[in-house]
Amino acid sequence: MGNEQQRGRVRVEHSAKRVRAFFGGDLVADTTSPRLVWEIPYYPAYYLPLSSVRAELKPTGETSHSPSRGEGVVHDVVTARGTAEGAALIYTDSPIEELRDLVRVEFAAMDEWLEEDEPIYVHPRDPYKRVDVLGSSRHVRIALDGVTLAASSQPRILFETGLPPRYYLPLSDVRFDLLRPSDTQSQCPYKGTATYWSVEVGGKVHEDLVWIYRTPLPESQKVAGLACFYTEKVDLFLDGELQPKPKTPWS
Repeated sequence: MGNEQQRGRVRVEHSAKRVRAFFGGDLVADTTSPRLVWEIPYYPAYYLPLSSVRAELKPTGETSHSPSRGEGVVHDVVTARGTAEGAALIYTDSPIEELRDLVRVEFAAMDEWLEEDEPIYVHPRDPYKRVDVLGSSRHVRIALDGVTLAASSQPRILFETGLPPRYYLPLSDVRFDLLRPSDTQSQCPYKGTATYWSVEVGGKVHEDLVWIYRTPLPESQKVAGLACFYTEKVDLFLDGELQPKPKTPWS
């Protein structure tokens, strides 16, 4: 990747991936020169060349101001089968010159996004993030209010850039009698769709403390069918030593 620009907190980079967005079954945009724009530090958004847009972009009369990107004109995305209201932003007079001929299409407003021919979820993947899953013989014990929830000497440790290590444990090493089914699901652009359990200890239910990726994305296949606990909310003993709780958005 090249042609990097920085203005304050915003970084703009070219991507070599073909990117397509669909709404209501219709193609909204198709480009081989998308831009990755870091509007926030955690992950980028896709900005697409206006010339790549196949749908109608209809101004709503509203604007959205950004201190770094300037005044964005809000547009509806209109296809033959429907309208995604307010789903596009165009910064025609942005102080960041490269953004002026691009459109930001709201990721969640589209039905499907493809990088090349593969779907992506939640948001574009950050090219500077990586996920490593390593088998380990370190002893992991998870406890809550003095009660052991899981103990294993065969964890798989998932290291993800910018996040604390996550300890994925075989289900046979987890106290299933303390788990309670949950309807919660979440999606990760690097791992796929997770389902959850709550934990009941001492008559109190602690919501959604445990998750599992039953069919993870290819790069995270090594955690398939393993259980992971929010170490922000439970006690983690690693080789017998209590670890400090990490500080994250889930703390």
